[in-house]
Amino acid sequence: MEQNLNSEHKPQSSGTTRGKSSRSTILAQTVKTGIIKSNLIPMWAGLTLGMYKNKMTFIDNIPEMIFSTVGSALVIGAAGAFNNVYDRDIDAIMPRTQSRPTVTGEMSAKSTLSLAIAMLIIGLAVLALASPLAAAFGLLGVFLYVVPYTMWTKRRTIYNTEIGSISGAVPPLIGWSAVSTDITHPAILGLFFVMVIWQMPHFYAIAIRKRVDYEAASVPMLPVVKGMRRTYYQTNFYLILLILSSFLFGSLSVGIMLVALLLSIAWLVMSIYGYHSNKDQVKWATKMFVFSLFHMTILFTTVIVYSLVGVIFKLY
Repeated sequence: MEQNLNSEHKPQSSGTTRGKSSRSTILAQTVKTGIIKSNLIPMWAGLTLGMYKNKMTFIDNIPEMIFSTVGSALVIGAAGAFNNVYDRDIDAIMPRTQSRPTVTGEMSAKSTLSLAIAMLIIGLAVLALASPLAAAFGLLGVFLYVVPYTMWTKRRTIYNTEIGSISGAVPPLIGWSAVSTDITHPAILGLFFVMVIWQMPHFYAIAIRKRVDYEAASVPMLPVVKGMRRTYYQTNFYLILLILSSFLFGSLSVGIMLVALLLSIAWLVMSIYGYHSNKDQVKWATKMFVFSLFHMTILFTTVIVYSLVGVIFKLY
């Protein structure tokens, strides 16, 4: 359950009469459908990779693909709804979150909590149809996102991003465990560690762009507490780790390893060059944020395509 993609909503006025589209929008904002969609990509990477590495057929695993996709969407949505309930006080302060339904009153805290619980229960039941292990990882992801991240570290420490990154890296594990019980395989460990490390420079970029918001809400993001230079150095530290973690894909495919390696090196070069050549810190952070999305989309799409081609044509 990825912590929070930079979904910036324009403030909406709350009204008493709404059509179906408006109600759909309210529900989508409550469960954070943007985050659901973005997390399904790494989940599918883990799922297809598990099918490929365990020499499974596409047809025989259609039920697992459906159950893991639907179940993951539900538990990720539940995590987002839980977060909206707990954070509605600070969401009311930050301009980018002031239009959330739990802030405007379009969704009451009680209704949102009930929705979150229902989605979690149904989602875990659906994941269990794929495999009990997938359901266990689904529950673990929600717990890590809601308790250690949202309720504990988010408002207390600059290391909230590191804590939240663990829950954000659970989707590949859900996908893999839907078809395999071997969670120590280097291929899935590669996906997991890359996902963990990737989130730090990604969310540091968001924190720089929205620094004023976080300052107003007293959320101790790294740029707010330690400043820009520390954030820059720490960003580069994690990008170096991301480069090193690319070699974990060597057991899967040299091609995928090279894709991961080149993307990560390009990101580090962009970070160093952009920081020193551009005095506008927000502009630098925006470029870093955009590239982070390209990095993850290209890498995980490559893994999915590679795995599906291998499964369909039985290229083991």
